[in-house]
Amino acid sequence: MSNSILPADIAELAARVVAENREAGRMVATAESCTGGLVAGAITEIAGSSAVLDRGFVTYSNEAKMESLGVSQDIIETFGAVSIACVWAMATGALERSKADVAVAISGVAGPGGGTQLKPVGTVVFARAFRNQDGEPEGELKHFDGGDGPDGRARIRHQATICALELLLP
Repeated sequence: MSNSILPADIAELAARVVAENREAGRMVATAESCTGGLVAGAITEIAGSSAVLDRGFVTYSNEAKMESLGVSQDIIETFGAVSIACVWAMATGALERSKADVAVAISGVAGPGGGTQLKPVGTVVFARAFRNQDGEPEGELKHFDGGDGPDGRARIRHQATICALELLLP
């Protein structure tokens, strides 16, 4: 019997996130949309995670992104919630509203519906922001395959959770 309710690959990566950030003396925050708290949930599955996770924001709606993280309505109207601009604003908003040293943000189209020609199902964007670091925003757009099958939504959210956890490694 497993000691985790999570799939092994996510549990193992979350354990690394906790151990390596604890060793680095870093606190983390998450700002999640399509993953719905899976990243923060994976971290809290690990004993000792309170030394690393400051807080997680689940901002599924556009209103939540604006109210909880300070994402401007202009960003959402101009670029959409599934955009580098939006996740960068989510990540910086999470830092501003926490005591974390690093924040990761995720937004995407997990499906099975909701995709467009420009942003098909499986499109997920990520951003990582560091406290007191100048420079260009770190953001990435990925497309995860498998959104058409019966377990497509779960597969996309699984892959997005893995990617976000990797971004939290020092």
